[in-house]
Amino acid sequence: MVRVFQYSITQTESDKNIGEYLRQRGYSHHILACLKRSEDGILLNGSRARTTAPLHSGDLLSIHLEETETSEQIHPVPMDLNLLYEDEDILIVNKPADMPVHPSINNYDNTLANGVIWYYGQQNIPFVFRCINRLDRDTSGLLILAKNMLSAHILSSDMRRREIQREYLAIVQGNLEGSAVISAPIARKEGSVLERCVNPETGEAAVTRYQSLFYNSRLDLTLISLRLETGRTHQIRVHMKYIGHPLIGDYLYHPDTRLISRQALHSRLLQFIHPISQKPMEFQAPLPQDMNFIFKN
Repeated sequence: MVRVFQYSITQTESDKNIGEYLRQRGYSHHILACLKRSEDGILLNGSRARTTAPLHSGDLLSIHLEETETSEQIHPVPMDLNLLYEDEDILIVNKPADMPVHPSINNYDNTLANGVIWYYGQQNIPFVFRCINRLDRDTSGLLILAKNMLSAHILSSDMRRREIQREYLAIVQGNLEGSAVISAPIARKEGSVLERCVNPETGEAAVTRYQSLFYNSRLDLTLISLRLETGRTHQIRVHMKYIGHPLIGDYLYHPDTRLISRQALHSRLLQFIHPISQKPMEFQAPLPQDMNFIFKN
């Protein structure tokens, strides 16, 4: 995959060299190293240039980011993907439940990565799979994929700074009213590879905000929205169990599968600044069919 960026240097930017200018635009040390090894990686006014070359007002700086390899050990598998948006830098996918994001033991050909590699392979486009946010296998909803090294680095940095806003929908046991903030450290449960728990002594800081949306009195279940201020493994699932309102269908923390066969959790909303254009972006994915029972009397 090839991505070309062109920058017209202004008077206020003419006091920098190429390396300084690119680092301010989000180019990492690794990206700059890759550009230096490429024949046409960095061109200043049409000629190959070093990162130490000074910039002047009116200069045209061209950057050619090219990747010729596809992610190793991810083989293409045809599948229907729910693609909500695509441009030269990002891909937004609405992932179904029961689909892992990355290949792992016993999940070699049923992951989102397999389908995305197949999608670009059909277009004869080399693609490195870079998923920015994480969802568990049984959590449905929105994911951001970066299509090049630059967008990946910028979005990953934004994620670490909590500048990518995520909102989830969940169905929890019992009547949960109003809104609140849960601040409870999360740690790995002793003796378990997967399970987490609230542990004030050994846990890492974890903060979840929730808002009650709808209560079904017949089922004694509540639909809530949640926003994360931290990104701990199983954070929503652990925090809701901690306050006495676990997610239904959760095989680890509340295995009640009478109404749904997976944890009732959906990534509904993503808000972020586009890594290249700097435009505000917002994407929504409606409540999936297997969670709509909450509205039935």
